[in-house]
Amino acid sequence: MRIGFLVLITLLASSCDAVPDQFGKLDLKKWRGDRGGCNGVRATLVPDFKAEIQNLKGKRANTIGDLLGRPDINQIEDRNQKFYIYFLEKGTHCDGPGIKSDSRSVAIRMSAIGLATEITFQNGLP
Repeated sequence: MRIGFLVLITLLASSCDAVPDQFGKLDLKKWRGDRGGCNGVRATLVPDFKAEIQNLKGKRANTIGDLLGRPDINQIEDRNQKFYIYFLEKGTHCDGPGIKSDSRSVAIRMSAIGLATEITFQNGLP
């Protein structure tokens, strides 16, 4: 019985997919490694990100978080909608948490059922 349990645990662990390092043209490892866009790497990845926008729409919030990493800002809106905001360049937000920034960012709107429905680019927050 103990061997069966160990086999089951091993199968379950091996069936879990690792987070990919690439999503189409977008290098996710570089994206996730540049938290807040403070190192200037995300700015160089914007064309590749834009090429994958349609493939990101419809993905679940957890999948977006796994792919792109934890959002720089998680903004809650009315009717259980939220925005995942990722800064694309260095700005005042890099100086400390909670500091307002007008740096370029991308916002991914999540519907009440947790699906990415809209992706917009702006300066600061949407």
